[in-house]
Amino acid sequence: MTEKDINIINSKKGLEALLRLNRLDTAKAIRNVKYEKRLSRLQEEMLILQQWVAKNNKKVIILFEGRDAAGKGGAIRRIIQHLPPRAIRVVALPKPNETEQGQWYFQRYINRLPNNGEIVFFDRSWYNRAVVEPVNDFCTKKEYEVFMKQVNEFEQMIQDSGIHLLKLYFSITKAEQERRFKDIVSSPIKKWKYSAVDKRALSLWDEYTKYKEAMFENTQKYAPWKIIKANRKTNARIAAFEYILKEIPYETKDLDRIRHKSMRKLLEE
Repeated sequence: MTEKDINIINSKKGLEALLRLNRLDTAKAIRNVKYEKRLSRLQEEMLILQQWVAKNNKKVIILFEGRDAAGKGGAIRRIIQHLPPRAIRVVALPKPNETEQGQWYFQRYINRLPNNGEIVFFDRSWYNRAVVEPVNDFCTKKEYEVFMKQVNEFEQMIQDSGIHLLKLYFSITKAEQERRFKDIVSSPIKKWKYSAVDKRALSLWDEYTKYKEAMFENTQKYAPWKIIKANRKTNARIAAFEYILKEIPYETKDLDRIRHKSMRKLLEE
């Protein structure tokens, strides 16, 4: 261990990180402290972005998509942790009710678009119809085709109206998804998350892949996808944070603060 490593372990945060682990692992504790430090700096920068949105009556939508258990919700929670609750909304819609089933598909999402000065985070979005619904037979082939025909123009209209739109996809491997499902099922405080759709996810892996690839190929015309490698949750959260801060053109942006740093680089600091 270097002198800096020893100083980190001997700090309050270092000792707390060490004590949270199931077994003595100083290297992991140091990584966790570095991650928390990096996360804190990005959260500070996110607050600057949010204040710019509010001050200038801007509107922002950030979509989080990905396979089940990919870590979308956890990433959103870290990003909004220190933001004013009235300035942001997290939208995680249940399956449509009877009334919504009779509406134009995009209608219930339109009703949740941001107002002036607001950031809206979609924990899954209208892209349910691009992957989850056709894989699980929750929509017809015709409904899927209509969606794919309309979605690019829908997103163009959103952006033409002055809304900033970002689309993030959290990508994990099949082995990692299986590991996370086992963790969820075995946890008394997490097992409620394990749905009927989750139970079929591994057996339908290849079908999900087919529709996911079709989505990437056909829905980038006006709003490109940012694919986040999410096997390691901490890296995925940092990558999502950095992308959002980089893409939204807010004033007084601290480029040095948001510049990507690998965990190896962080450990060298």
